[in-house]
Amino acid sequence: MKNNKIFILLPDGVGLRNFAFTNFHKIGIQNGFDITFWNNTPFQLKELGFKEIKIEKAKTHSFTDIYKNVRKHIELNLNIKKNDDIVYDTYRFPFSYKGIKSKIKSFTAQILIYFLSSEKGLKVIREKIKKSEEKTAYYQKCLETLQSEKPAIVFCTNQRPTLAIAPILAAKQLGIPTATFIFSWDNLPKATMVVETDYYFVWSQHMKNELLNYYPYIKEKQIFITGTPQFETHFNIDNLVSRDLFFEQNKLDVNKKYICYSGDDITTCPDDAEYLKDVAEAVRKLNDQGNNLGIVFRRCPVDFSKRYDKTLEDYKDIIRPIAPAWQKISEDWNTILPTQADIILHANTIKHTEMVVNLGSSMVFDYVSFEKPCAFINYDVVSKKDKNWAVAKIYNYIHFRSMPDKKAVIWLNSREEIGQKINASLSNTETTIKYAQKWFEKINQHPPQLASQRIWDGIKHIVK
Repeated sequence: MKNNKIFILLPDGVGLRNFAFTNFHKIGIQNGFDITFWNNTPFQLKELGFKEIKIEKAKTHSFTDIYKNVRKHIELNLNIKKNDDIVYDTYRFPFSYKGIKSKIKSFTAQILIYFLSSEKGLKVIREKIKKSEEKTAYYQKCLETLQSEKPAIVFCTNQRPTLAIAPILAAKQLGIPTATFIFSWDNLPKATMVVETDYYFVWSQHMKNELLNYYPYIKEKQIFITGTPQFETHFNIDNLVSRDLFFEQNKLDVNKKYICYSGDDITTCPDDAEYLKDVAEAVRKLNDQGNNLGIVFRRCPVDFSKRYDKTLEDYKDIIRPIAPAWQKISEDWNTILPTQADIILHANTIKHTEMVVNLGSSMVFDYVSFEKPCAFINYDVVSKKDKNWAVAKIYNYIHFRSMPDKKAVIWLNSREEIGQKINASLSNTETTIKYAQKWFEKINQHPPQLASQRIWDGIKHIVK
């Protein structure tokens, strides 16, 4: 390689977990790359010994957020038409009418959606996003940085943030190859793409097929199947501690077996505290029958609400909260950042609990990495916090249709059957784990512990 300087663009904190707190950087150095993180997060990567260039005062064009919203709605409209499926309507967020500015933005977006909801209109909006960002001072600063540093590639860790658009456009203007990583298994059906790069890195063949379906202007030769680094750390034995030490550190009872209840954010599951209560009540009854079980409660890292407080107090003999070790920089959700400590805590929580219970998340793949089962909540509570929310809406999302067999998880179809199914799963998990593993292999390229190396292989291919 004549030029081995690689820019890893971190437009927000989402990419830290995959690209700063795994072995991704170490493997890149071993492959002979000179790595600089182009860092728009509050996190100081130099504290980890990494090269970084901080992005200062990044600001998008005033129209970009409007155009982004319009693009999303047009893409969802086209997906409904192309796939004859109204599920795409469920990915929309309601327009805001709080304050004059929000009203103007919402009305403007709705007018543009009405007149531009076509393939041709989508192309118009995509161009408007580019043209507006090229007018910003942020774009000019990105040009200056790239002209000075001359990297061989700009690799963006997340396809969603509008703050990634200007750096990518600046790189393209200078003829520097660009790539982006699709960071989550559910992102593509939701129409979350805002950056357009020369190359795309995806988790699996399944995700590649989605990318080609939703974005027909992307060609096969632009896509690299690599898997995601987020599961790599589960296979690093250096991250794992003994059961005794983990129990001591987290004040757990060594005589108990624990299941993990993994919380959702309040939008995904407004009734999550009620579900935790149901599971705790089931565990209490199991203990009355001679079992000795407890619950480790790991809340969603960006949920600091008090909605669980009463349940945690009422069932403090059953539930032990172990809070995610994320760093809260400010009140904004996108400044609540993952840490290396939490990656280790997460892996050990899985290692030293028997199974996980939650409402439909990728924790199923985290647990099957340790050959442990997952149970999905699959019923509505009687007194719902939000009358328009339902469990059925969650499991109708496109990404759950990738499940090869319903036996991949244990379905908790009512509060009455939670205890019986937990008890059964603790003694016989072979079938569930077998099908969960097949699902994992479909969603994420295997072996999962080689994802970072596959990403670097792809980068090496591009810069050659």
